[in-house]
Amino acid sequence: MAEGQGMKTILALLGATLLAASAAVAQPATIALVVTKPGAPLPLHIGGRVERTAGGYARQWPGTYFEAAFSGPAVMLKIGEGEVILRVSVDGATVAKLVKPKPGTYRIAGLGRGRHSIRVDVASESQAASTVFGGFYADQRTRALPARARTRQIEFIGDSHTVGYGNIATKRDCTQDEVWATTDTSLAVPALTARRYGADYQVNAISGRGIVRNYDGSPGDTVPTAYPFTLFDKAKRYADPAWHPSLFVIALGTNDFTTPLKATEPWKTRDALHAAYETRYVDFVKQLRARNPDADVVLWATDMADGEIAAEVGKVAARLKAEGARDIAFIPVTGLAFSGCHAHPSTADDARIATALAGYIDAHPTLWSQE
Repeated sequence: MAEGQGMKTILALLGATLLAASAAVAQPATIALVVTKPGAPLPLHIGGRVERTAGGYARQWPGTYFEAAFSGPAVMLKIGEGEVILRVSVDGATVAKLVKPKPGTYRIAGLGRGRHSIRVDVASESQAASTVFGGFYADQRTRALPARARTRQIEFIGDSHTVGYGNIATKRDCTQDEVWATTDTSLAVPALTARRYGADYQVNAISGRGIVRNYDGSPGDTVPTAYPFTLFDKAKRYADPAWHPSLFVIALGTNDFTTPLKATEPWKTRDALHAAYETRYVDFVKQLRARNPDADVVLWATDMADGEIAAEVGKVAARLKAEGARDIAFIPVTGLAFSGCHAHPSTADDARIATALAGYIDAHPTLWSQE
C-alpha cells in the first residue's frame, strides 16, 4: 500500500471511530411515565411562589421553575394534579415538552454518568386552579448533588405581556384553548432577561388584570390585590426570607386603559380612572420598596391605546421621583409587532422588550452589589 493511501486509510478509520464515539455520547435522553418506585428526593431549587402540600409543591403564579443537580445516567420526577404544560431540560437542552401530563412518576434515562442539571419550567398560565409538582428523585445509580442557587434576583410583576400570553402563536385570532397552548412563560420577557444576567426570578403576573381595572371592566382581583398571596385563593400570604430582589420590573396598565369605561364602573370619566390608577400604582410601588428598600424599580409600557398607557405610567414614575423615591425608571417600548394571540407580543417582541430592559440594567451595574 502506498504511503498516501495508508495515511488516508488511517484517517478514515480514525474518523469512523470518532463518529461512533460521538454517536454514543449523543444518544438522546428519553422520558417516560413509569411505575418504578423513586429513590431519595434530590435537593430542590425553586423559582417562584409555592405552597408545600402532601403531594409536593402547589403553584399558580406563572413562570415557576424547579431545578436539581445529580450524578448518574438517569433521574426521576413526580408530576401532580393540574392541567399544565411543562418544559423539561437536562444540561440546558430540552428533553420533553409535556402537555397536560398524567400525574405520576417520570423517568429520564440515557444520560451520561457524569454531573447533570435538570430543570422543569411551567410554560402555561394557571388562572383557574393551582397545579402540583412533586420534585426530583434519585434513580438506582443516581447520586444527589447540591441544588444550584443564584445570588441575583429579579421580580417581574405584570399582566399578559409579562406572562407571555399566546407568544408562540403563529396567528392573532386564537380560541381560548389555543391561547393556553401557545402561552410559554419560559420564553417570555422574564426568562429572557434573567437568563441574560444569570439571575433567579419570579413572575407575579395575571393576564387580563390591571392596577385598578381589569380588561373591559371584568371581575376578579387586580394584580395589587392578588399580589400578597402565595396562591390565587388568598388563603396564605407569601413570605420567603430568602427572596430579596435587586430589581422589580413592572408592566401594568394595558388592561386599565385599552377598553372604554362602562356605565356600571366606579369611574365616570377617564380623568377619574387616571387619578385612581396613579394613586394605586404609586402606593403599590411604595409597598414593594418598603420590603426591599435597596431594590431598583423599572416601570415599562408599550405605546398601545394611543399612548395612554405609557403616558400614565410615565406620570407614576414622575410622581414617585417627586416624592423622593430613588432608583425609579420608566422605559417606553415601541415598535412591537404584536403578532401573538389577540395582538399580544410574540417571542420576537419579547426579545425586543428584554433588550430595552437590558439597556437599563447594563447602565446600573450596582444592582448586583450583593455579589
